[in-house]
Amino acid sequence: MTPKADSSRLIVLSGPSGSGKSSVLARVLASGDLPIRRSVSVTTRPPRPGEREGVDYYFWTPQQFQAAVHNGEFLEWAEIHGHHYGTLRREVERHWKDNYWVLLEIDVQGARQIRQLFPQAVMIFLQAPDLAEYERRLRQRGTEDENSLRRRLDAIHHELAEAPNYHYQLVNCDLELTAAQLRQLLLAIIFQTPREPQGGGNDA
Repeated sequence: MTPKADSSRLIVLSGPSGSGKSSVLARVLASGDLPIRRSVSVTTRPPRPGEREGVDYYFWTPQQFQAAVHNGEFLEWAEIHGHHYGTLRREVERHWKDNYWVLLEIDVQGARQIRQLFPQAVMIFLQAPDLAEYERRLRQRGTEDENSLRRRLDAIHHELAEAPNYHYQLVNCDLELTAAQLRQLLLAIIFQTPREPQGGGNDA
């Protein structure tokens, strides 16, 4: 199969902390048989246990990050929960040059910026089944102090309000099932199905 023509070949996966974006996406891309590459984001937060430089994130100092902002190196960037995150232009462009689709796993602030830059980008919103599940997952993760956790939980209401602005919405009740759903959705996006106008809020 040949990927259908697209001016940007760009997919955004977004959603609140605790939605399971990284876990779901890792399962989908593990086989390596999709013509998609995940863009590795830059962050100024410290690495969490098990995270690897250049694989999960590029871990930069605040000074490095601000220099890159000044030099126009980011497609999008935002301050989230006290740290900065951004998508490097060169990270996306190098995959495009190799004829891959690029998937950005980013927050809703970054997604708004990408939507303005690339109107043809495909927007996918991932969410947990309810608010209690977000808190359970974040506490189980054990990577946040109480203040940081409360900031993330407070932000969830605002982030969920963005869901109707995405082409597709997935509810992550079961990791394996959601990964299978996302894989099928990505296959449809790349090879088969014309997408609905943005804001359609399709449930997949």
